[in-house]
Amino acid sequence: QVQLVESGGGLVQAGGSLRLSCSASGRSFSNYAMGWFRQAPEKEREFVAAIRWGGGNVDYAESVKGRFTISRDNAMTKVHLQMNSLKPEDTAVYYCAAWGVATGYKYWGQGTQVTVSS
Repeated sequence: QVQLVESGGGLVQAGGSLRLSCSASGRSFSNYAMGWFRQAPEKEREFVAAIRWGGGNVDYAESVKGRFTISRDNAMTKVHLQMNSLKPEDTAVYYCAAWGVATGYKYWGQGTQVTVSS
């Protein structure tokens, strides 16, 4: 059974930092890109960052560039999102997802809440 499990969310003051992690299990994700998305209340889910397992190529939403860093471990079982200089507008449920060429973003985690207070 494929599972993506996020952790590391919580409450932080503006300007603070959090590190989210996503543990992947149930199949090999060596050919998948891994992404982070977020959804704030009454807003659509939006892309945050992505990383390709093999080459480590990364991509970020403009709103988080320079503040967030996505990384993965060499065992290709975990992906992390280091979030610095957090802003109240970063408040959302953050989701980890796995992207395949044939499947798109097929696999999703259950989400972890990030709340940034002003």
